[in-house]
Amino acid sequence: MHLPEEFTRRVVATFAPDGAPWLAALPGLIAACAARWDLAVGPPFPDLSYNYVAPATLPDGAPAVLKLGVPREELSTEIDALRHYAGRGAARLLAADEAAGALLLERLAPGGTLAPLAARDDEAATRVAAEVQARLWRPPPPGHRYPSVADWAAGLSELRPRFGGGTGPFPARLVERAEALFAWLLATQADPVVLHGDLHHFNILDAGGGEWRAIDPKGVVGEPAYEAGALLRNPIPDISRRPRLAELLARRIAVIAAIQGLDPGRLRAWALAQAVLSAWWSYEDGDPAPDLAVALALERLDGAG
Repeated sequence: MHLPEEFTRRVVATFAPDGAPWLAALPGLIAACAARWDLAVGPPFPDLSYNYVAPATLPDGAPAVLKLGVPREELSTEIDALRHYAGRGAARLLAADEAAGALLLERLAPGGTLAPLAARDDEAATRVAAEVQARLWRPPPPGHRYPSVADWAAGLSELRPRFGGGTGPFPARLVERAEALFAWLLATQADPVVLHGDLHHFNILDAGGGEWRAIDPKGVVGEPAYEAGALLRNPIPDISRRPRLAELLARRIAVIAAIQGLDPGRLRAWALAQAVLSAWWSYEDGDPAPDLAVALALERLDGAG
């Protein structure tokens, strides 16, 4: 079984020590899922990232998607989130084997991402994304196992120890602003909902008939205003090369606020804090940090909080 070299490298590096054994077992796992759910499984989609994703056909001829990943908490909360959304605003989960890291999903058609629309008409794409976001939000069920946005924000506390109390390659004023914003935002949150957690242009697909729906939710609990951050940082890496980036972000924030009835200042504050956190996560993973360009642009728009 031939797998893209970059995909195998990423899986091995990210999920050590489990990544390499999982890759070795992957052909058998695909076969087992095909037998269990009576699927015809095609070659994988291009540009695999951290999971193996391939088109499949159900016994009745209906199209589906088989998604396989190294079993981990993030896949478990994705399964929970998809069940929670139940097809409203997101692709429907048809079946899952959490222990095996296997998901069988509805295949959205025609299935193109929101990114090309954003390149042609950014405001129209932002309206679509804001409407999809709002369709997903429901209060979390009792006894849920989703992480909170506070859990995610805590990741920023690891930055200064890495640099002996300083901020390394990150502008000190941005880190200080993000720390202050997270403290304020977390202490003043509105009622929580189940957020997608990574709802950007590549995770919103054309479902036909003018409908767009989300894929690949992380599943995280927090106030609705948190959700805009991923959209404002994308599409990566193109967003960092956009001219007059601060103006573009201001227009997006205005559209989102109008559609969702949220405070634009709070949207901006969450987005700035998240952009710094995301840049730090990218640094931890050994990747470039294009989110810093977004953070710098948002800083120009940011008020006192």
